[in-house]
Amino acid sequence: MGNAKLVSASQVVMTQLVLPTHTNALGSIFGGTIMSWIDVAAAIAAQRHSGKDVVTASIDTLNFIAPVYKGWVVNLKASVNFTSRTSMEVGVRVDAENPRTGEVFHTASAYTTFVALGSNGKPTLVPALQLETDVEKRRFQEAKDRREQRLKNRKF
Repeated sequence: MGNAKLVSASQVVMTQLVLPTHTNALGSIFGGTIMSWIDVAAAIAAQRHSGKDVVTASIDTLNFIAPVYKGWVVNLKASVNFTSRTSMEVGVRVDAENPRTGEVFHTASAYTTFVALGSNGKPTLVPALQLETDVEKRRFQEAKDRREQRLKNRKF
């Protein structure tokens, strides 16, 4: 594991405030805004891990679980779950906090795939993951299984 990196070395915690420009006529956030924030948080984690420029290859699953309203605080946590030769799966969890009540709600989760690019703009090798905890090992195996399914689905 000479070039392997710890999962914790690239984790991202990003906080956003939901402003009026982020909301629809119902006062809840546009799903696209959360999608954009997820993409940014995941890209930072992938870039930290690879030490390279990265591009989004896919967003596998994005589930909106609960609404988020104007004035609330959104916390995004991104973590590299799996690495292949040139790609990385990054999981992102989105929690929203109602600042008036202090309640925290799990509002969305997503799995994204990023590809690292070399100076020539072509895919380049990424470091392996050094897994320390049982949670990291479980997430790695689950991400590996998702990757295998993605590759099967790509053949159609």
